[in-house]
Amino acid sequence: MTSAAPGLSPAESAALTRRVTLMSVATALVLVIIKLAAWMASSSVALLASMADSGLDLIASLVTFFAVRYAAAPPDAEHRFGHGKAEAFASLMQGGLVFASAALIGQEAIRHLFEPHPLEAEGWAIAVMAVSTVLTAFLITAQTQVLRKTSSVAVSGDRAHYATDLASNIIALVGIAAAAMMGLNGVDAVAALAVAALLLWGAIGVFREASNQLMDRELPEEARARIVELITKDGSLTDVHQLRTRASGPYIHIQMHVDLDPDLTLDAAHAAIVKAEKRVLEAFPSADILIHADPRGRAEPHGGAFAETRPAS
Repeated sequence: MTSAAPGLSPAESAALTRRVTLMSVATALVLVIIKLAAWMASSSVALLASMADSGLDLIASLVTFFAVRYAAAPPDAEHRFGHGKAEAFASLMQGGLVFASAALIGQEAIRHLFEPHPLEAEGWAIAVMAVSTVLTAFLITAQTQVLRKTSSVAVSGDRAHYATDLASNIIALVGIAAAAMMGLNGVDAVAALAVAALLLWGAIGVFREASNQLMDRELPEEARARIVELITKDGSLTDVHQLRTRASGPYIHIQMHVDLDPDLTLDAAHAAIVKAEKRVLEAFPSADILIHADPRGRAEPHGGAFAETRPAS
C-alpha cells in the first residue's frame, strides 16, 4: 500500500490524517472512561479485556496523532527525503502494543476460566459495550474514508486496531450477555480469549504493512504502470528502465532512467523531462521524482551497485 494516494497534495493529505487521528484519540479516551466505570461495577473479565485494549489504543492513537504531524514536515538538512517513515515507526509501536494487550488479556482470561465468578451490574456492562461498538464503528467508517484518499500507513495501522476492537466489542458483548442471562460465567472468559486471538491476528497485519514501508517495498504494479504510461505519453521519453519507487508517509519517491533522442540539445532534453515530471505530478502530487536521461541506442550499463544491464536498443 502506498502512503500517498493520487490526486491529493501533501498538505491536503496531512489535513485529513490530522483530523482523523484527533478523532481517534477522542474516541479512545471516551471508551477507556466508560469501560473503566462499567468494569468496576460488573467485574467482567471480557469487559476488562476490552478496557485494557482500549487503553492501549489510546496510547497508540496518541503516537499516531503525533507521528502523522511529524511525517508531514517538509525535508530538512538532516532528512533530505522527508520524515514520512515516522508513520511506519508509529505502526510498529501499535503492533507491539497490540501484542502486549493480547498477552495480558489471554493471561487474565485463562485465570478466570479456572476461577469463574458471577458478574455484577450486567446491564451497565452490556450498555457500555453497545455504546463502545457504535463509537468504534463510526470511527472505522471515518478512517476508511480518509484511507481511500491518503492511504496513510499510520492511519491504516490505527484502523486495524479499531477493526479488531469492533470484533472484540461484539465478542465481549456476547460473553457478558451469556453470563448475565444464562449464568454461563465461563463464556465471559472464553470471549476474552477470542479477543486476545483477534488482537494477535491484527498485530501481524500491522507489522506487515509497516515493514513494507520501512523496507522500501515497491508501489503496487498498477501505480508503477501508470507512472510509465505518463512518462512516455508524448513519445519524447521512451524505454523507461531502472524504475524504482517507494512510499514514505504522505510522500512517494520515484526514480528512473529513460531514453531520449541523443541529438537533442541539453535545453530540449531538460524541457522534455520537465513536461513528463509535470504529468506524473498531476496524478501523484506528493511525488518526489528523479529522472536520468540516457541517449537512445548509445547508453552503456551504469549506475553503480544497482545498475541494470541491458542491450543497446
